[in-house]
Amino acid sequence: MPDEPDALLASTDWSEIVRRIRSRTPARLLVGRAGAAYRTSTQLELREAHAAARDAVRTELDLESSFGADFVKRWGLFEVCTQATLKDVFLLQPDLGRHFNDASRAELQGSCSSGNDLQIAIGDGLSVPAVAAQVPTLLPLLYAGAQARGWKIGQTFVIRHCRVGILNEIGELFGPKAAVLLIGERPGLATAESLSAYMAYRPRRTHSDADRNLISNIHARGTNPEDAAVRILNLAAQMMQVGASGYSLRVEPPALKHD
Repeated sequence: MPDEPDALLASTDWSEIVRRIRSRTPARLLVGRAGAAYRTSTQLELREAHAAARDAVRTELDLESSFGADFVKRWGLFEVCTQATLKDVFLLQPDLGRHFNDASRAELQGSCSSGNDLQIAIGDGLSVPAVAAQVPTLLPLLYAGAQARGWKIGQTFVIRHCRVGILNEIGELFGPKAAVLLIGERPGLATAESLSAYMAYRPRRTHSDADRNLISNIHARGTNPEDAAVRILNLAAQMMQVGASGYSLRVEPPALKHD
């Protein structure tokens, strides 16, 4: 999607309600037509978005090019890998992305402490561009907020070829009260830079999706990193307070913002 203001939004032909609807969503609503087809500009935008989505899925994680050398050094980031050693294997065999390989498990046990209040991990998932775009802003906010609450924070690390279920192994290895996995979402035609935060209270190998909570659509036109950090920290605090996560934890949705 272009960064410049949508020319259609400025059109005096649109009613106020239509302009407000279009301003609230990146979906291609009321974009006009040429005969029975989209306009050329819309067709080109769709092709560009589709190419960006394909590139996001195929891009390989590289710490320095994704985050920059200074950021990697500041946070002491290091890379581990799942049992999916190749991108094609990761895409075709999702279960391998839910378990660390032996070498990575040994490195984690030697480099990270256990029994912390909060453990944050970063996974490439299905969009490295999402991780590269959102994590540099989000991670410092999470650390600052957790430190302000007096929480002990585990060493953050980065997981190549990562699926959400890796949270269970993180819980088994380190026993944190709350675990957070920042992972690239499956890209769509609205954005290829959307990040998700999957969270669980004391995750274990028997946990399923029902035991996790999710804050999704973390990107410029969705939930911005500042708001996401507040929601993640509040949810982690709620998990620690009630000793649960997932379906048994009632989470109030954020209030809608009105113009």
